[in-house]
Formats: sequence, structure tokens, C-alpha cells
Amino acid sequence: MYLPMAKAESVLAMLLEGNSVSSVERVTSINHETILKLLVVAGEKAERIMAQKVVNIKARDIECDEVWSFVGKKEKRVRPDDDPNFGDCYTFVAIERHTKLVLNIAIGKRTQQTTDVFVEGIRQATAHTPFQVTTDGFQPYRSSIVTTLHDRLSGFAQMTKVYRATQEGERRYSPAEVAAVETVIAYGQPDPERICTSIVERSNLSIRMGVRRFTRLTNAFSKKWENHAAAIMLWFAFYNFCRVHKSLRVTPAMEAGIADHVWTVREILEVA
Repeated sequence: MYLPMAKAESVLAMLLEGNSVSSVERVTSINHETILKLLVVAGEKAERIMAQKVVNIKARDIECDEVWSFVGKKEKRVRPDDDPNFGDCYTFVAIERHTKLVLNIAIGKRTQQTTDVFVEGIRQATAHTPFQVTTDGFQPYRSSIVTTLHDRLSGFAQMTKVYRATQEGERRYSPAEVAAVETVIAYGQPDPERICTSIVERSNLSIRMGVRRFTRLTNAFSKKWENHAAAIMLWFAFYNFCRVHKSLRVTPAMEAGIADHVWTVREILEVA
């Protein structure tokens, strides 16, 4: 990249605060394509940082969930001759409940194949010590987690939310009301008081606030898979190493013992 480091850092900081590429272009007068190229470079570096640093983590409670987004167009509008990456795109996220560290992510369709890759990444990121896992009710988790993590699982449970029917007169985009939460023990003897997905669900809000591509009902969605994946990888490296968690008062990486200071965006560009 020929862009000066100070400008590159400023551009990425704006993107990580929920600005769209077009708004960053207007504010900085940097070409749209240059911003996207910088994003891809930063995303590749962020992916390497996550792979190198988030390993052999001693976990106690792991929560997993998937965040929906789309690339190019929504699934119902995808045609047979379209790019196979168009349509629904799910970001699988695994977070350690106590340190708030994101252990692994996987990006793809909501399928058994993506789930298998995701859970294998959790195995590579964690130490060989017992931990408990809680997920939503997505069925492919059962075979993947039990098969891949059976030697370090103290328990595995799934939580399924049951929603009330939308009342007459409510707007189309009003959030659904949760009527009940059903818990199913999938493996071992998980501690009932530790069965929870609230931390990972809160992180879903963070990514929707911090990555413009996840904002609903706008035209800021990703048009290319490469850019979408880069934005996600950059966000989670930023979340782990640069963003101070309010309840911890340090970054998740510092709480987990894999960093000794709050990183800057520049370090993401320079370390990897």
C-alpha cells in the first residue's frame, strides 16, 4: 500500500466505528477502491494475528452463536447463475464467557460443513482442559461438538428460544418477544447455572454496531465476499486486542493473558 500509515490507521478506525466505505471516502477524500484494498490487506493481517495469538487458551465456559448477514443480495433473490457466495452469510462466533475473548470465527452458509470447520477451529484455539459449551438449538452443533471436543467437554447444552406470535398491528420489523427458553442437555453433565448464551449474543450487537455491513435496511451491505470476510476478521481482531471491554476494564486479550497492553489499529497492520 502507498497510503501513509497515519492515513491508513485513520481509515480503519473509522470503518471500525461503524462508518460505511462511502462515508469514509467523503470525509477523507481517499478513493473508494483504495479503502477497499486497505480493508482486504488489514483483514488478512487480522486473520493471521488471530491464528497466531489465540491458541492454547484455557477456557471454562464457551458460548457459540451465529450472526446473519448477506452478500450481494438476500437469499430469496439469488438466481442459479449468480456468484455462489451471494445470499445468506453467517458468522459463527465462539466466545469465552469469563475473559470475553473470541476464540474462533467461521464465515459461510449455515450448514454442517461450516459448523465442522468452526468447531475444529475451537479445538485448535483451546487448551486440553475441561470446559462447558452452550449453543443455540442449531442441530449440526451436536455431532460436530461431541465428535471434535469430546475429550475436553465437561458438558454441552443447547438453548432454544420460543417466540410469541406477532400481535396484530405491530410493525414488520419490531423485535419478537421471547415467550420461553428451552434447554436441552446434549452431552455430559453441564452445570445448569453456567448454561448461558448472553455474552455471545451481546457480542452480536457489538458487531452490528461496529461493522456497517451488518446494519439492516440500508444499502451498506457487502457486494463482494472478499471485502465482507476482511471486514469481519478485522473487527474481531480489533475486538480482542484493541477494544477495552467496559466490565473488564482491559481488552479480552489482556484478560486472557495473551497481550500485555491495549493494542492500536496500527499494531494490527504492523505485527502480522
